[in-house]
Amino acid sequence: MINVGVVGATGYTGLELLRILNKHSEVSSILVSTSTSNKNETFQIIKLFNDEKRFSTTDFDSGKLKECDVVFFATPHGVAMRNANSLINHDVKVIDLSADFRLKDSKEYSEWYSHTHTETDLLKEAVYGLPELYREEIKNSRIVAMPGCYPTAVILGFYPLLKANLINTGNLIADCKSGVSGAGKTPKATTMYSTASENFTAYGLTGHRHWPEIYQELDLIVSKANLQRKSTLNSTGLLFSPHLVPMIRGIEATLYCELNKVSFDTDVKQIFEKEYESEPFIEILQDGINPETSSVRGINTVKIAVNRPNHDTITQSNRVRIYVVEDNLVKGASGQAVQAMNIMFGIKETTGLELTSLIP
Repeated sequence: MINVGVVGATGYTGLELLRILNKHSEVSSILVSTSTSNKNETFQIIKLFNDEKRFSTTDFDSGKLKECDVVFFATPHGVAMRNANSLINHDVKVIDLSADFRLKDSKEYSEWYSHTHTETDLLKEAVYGLPELYREEIKNSRIVAMPGCYPTAVILGFYPLLKANLINTGNLIADCKSGVSGAGKTPKATTMYSTASENFTAYGLTGHRHWPEIYQELDLIVSKANLQRKSTLNSTGLLFSPHLVPMIRGIEATLYCELNKVSFDTDVKQIFEKEYESEPFIEILQDGINPETSSVRGINTVKIAVNRPNHDTITQSNRVRIYVVEDNLVKGASGQAVQAMNIMFGIKETTGLELTSLIP
């Protein structure tokens, strides 16, 4: 059984984490860290789960988190960076849902997140927590950096074709839409009901924090494919356009790419089916089934549809459209974090994640 600690339980990802962990059969206790400013709110949240035996609270500085087997940080950027090392030194595994350990270039992290990275050695050690790509690395890791919500969708969407070296890598396009919960719980003018309701808006026009993360991982995939084929011809180019849509949770990513000349006759859907056939949380949709964000609300499943439009009534073009839907708070955050925990502790990967989508 696993003794779990959670830092940052009052945000949306923290709340979702508690919801999932509360039903996890291998979790014996959940220690929730509080601060002076959120103590009352934390107590009210725990009451929602009606399980006083499983939950307990502690002041962040009490030292009790060091008695846990694993600690999740669902905190603003900078918190995990300052505190992860002391936990790891006490043999506590760390799963960070912030961006503190995602970007391997500390200067790039500072540029995008306005923090100087003070744990560069730990940054080198951290494993990127996308199980479909890094399952073996996660198994033996002490610290896992969970991917952002947009990166999860975009990387999983492009991965099979990039890995197989089937597409032109210099002109990848990711047109993405997110529900307002992706902006977090802190009140903002852009996510107020009167602003976000009945409104569809592009944002991050001069750059979005998830762009360097997506680029980093796609470029690694391309580099590995080049190495396997002893080629240096492919470079990575990514155009990423995020949008805010008037729904609470969910991400839809429409991805565009072009098959290279030697891959024109490839059955691209078959490539996806083969790559993900053993993945418990990825579903490749059959032709004619539309990917809908409502179908993944509250669950850890990513649904993908693949399509090649026709030039005319007979001839297929070399363009490929990939549609990806996920719940930004589950597979895009807390559910995927629990999936990583399961891998780290050698238990069945789907444990605690046998969730039913919320309808309607």
